[in-house]
Amino acid sequence: MAKGLNKVMLIGHLGNDPERRETASGQVVVNFTVATSEGFKDSSGNQQERTEWHRIVVWGKLADICSQYLKKGRQVYLEGRLQTRSWDDSKSGEKKYTTEIVCSDMQMLGSGKDSGSGMGEQSYGGQERQPSVKPPRQESASGDFSDRSSTGSVQEIEKDDLPF
Repeated sequence: MAKGLNKVMLIGHLGNDPERRETASGQVVVNFTVATSEGFKDSSGNQQERTEWHRIVVWGKLADICSQYLKKGRQVYLEGRLQTRSWDDSKSGEKKYTTEIVCSDMQMLGSGKDSGSGMGEQSYGGQERQPSVKPPRQESASGDFSDRSSTGSVQEIEKDDLPF
């Protein structure tokens, strides 16, 4: 049984160009911010908009991709997990905290003109996603599924039957 779930999914716009660095061990890390907005009506019935800013941290190969293709203003879809870090402030000596999203998957959204890269939607991340195509179910009036005339090969499945 799982002990918990820590998953974040965001769609928003980059607030700044990704800042690329390398750790002492040579691992690539990228930081940037993403803004998400939501509309709502206040108590007077006026339409309002609230913007939330999120700190994003990306590591490894995905960090390289983010630093290469993402630019300020670009719309992205991100998946990751929340992480809170703490440190002691060197000036005041007090303990400071920050909560950030450690990104594991990223998909660029919007048109290529948003970022000037000329790319449409592209998806990057930790897992390869292959669509699964199942043959359409054919049943007789008796409900017997054993007599199928289709072999279920990809060529036999109509394009309109695909779930994507």
